Amino acid sequence: MNDPTVLPMIVGIGVIVLIVAVGLAVFKSPGTAAEDRLAGLTGGPRIRPSKKQSLSTGILARPAAIDLGRPSFWHRVIPNAENLNMLYEQADVNFPFKRFMTIVAVFAAVGAGFGIVFRLPIYATPLGALFMGALPFFWLIRRRRIRIRQFVDKMPEAVELISRALRAGHGLAAGLHLVSEEMHGPIADWFNRVFEEQNLGVPIELALGNMADRIPVMDVRFFAIAVIIQRSTGGDLAEVLDKIGRLIRQRFELRGLVRSLTAEGRLSGVVLPAMPPTLLAFLCYMNYEYISALFNTPIGVKVLSITACGQLVGAWVIKKIVAIKV
Repeated sequence: MNDPTVLPMIVGIGVIVLIVAVGLAVFKSPGTAAEDRLAGLTGGPRIRPSKKQSLSTGILARPAAIDLGRPSFWHRVIPNAENLNMLYEQADVNFPFKRFMTIVAVFAAVGAGFGIVFRLPIYATPLGALFMGALPFFWLIRRRRIRIRQFVDKMPEAVELISRALRAGHGLAAGLHLVSEEMHGPIADWFNRVFEEQNLGVPIELALGNMADRIPVMDVRFFAIAVIIQRSTGGDLAEVLDKIGRLIRQRFELRGLVRSLTAEGRLSGVVLPAMPPTLLAFLCYMNYEYISALFNTPIGVKVLSITACGQLVGAWVIKKIVAIKV
């Protein structure tokens, strides 16, 4: 029992079990359609319907993560609750916000526990808690980015589908509903929300403007502005939508060309900043006495700090050079 590897193994197993338990509690799979029908016939507990079944009502009926209408604990803790509400909505997270914050607290406690168990320096414990607590928010941002990319990738097809519906004699609202019925993923969800909002009496111009706010992409703004202007001035909306779809596809081609031309610079922006820390870690592992002067002497600490700042500035400059907006 005196083996020094026993305690880290126990802590690691405990962390894995805790993360798995949280994942099972959060991502509990819904019942099948057969189970839903049997539960309804036998009077059993009502099982949550699938996403496709609740698409028409679940998007609008879903409450906001933080109720902005009345003061609460989250208003005092979170400085900008409105932006967090928007992020939570854009990421399309179905479980309650309190459960999400519980996951954040659990991850922060795990990060602090690592610092206590492995007897790290006193400043490392809050840093570990902050890093682990920020991981769920990074997951939210990544999920938001993926959903917006999926929406934009399907945008030309959706615009052209609405244009064909208009040429067939349907109205704009019917075209929006057709997109929500025939397509899948985030684009079906957001167009269905516009359709449901205008069904409930919201002016379609305002509903399209809200969609442009929720999806902060230039292509969506093109679509919303074109429809709003056409409804106020008149004209052939189908032809306008055809041109917008063609414009979006041309922007895709230009964006792909820019990414191919800047691929070398983007790769350099990853490799060059990663080389010095990797070399430092390798030298610390192979011959710590040779490199210890950087950590144990005032001049070494200054050199290390200046080098780290130079690396950050260089990475920022490379990012600015290769970040060409289309």
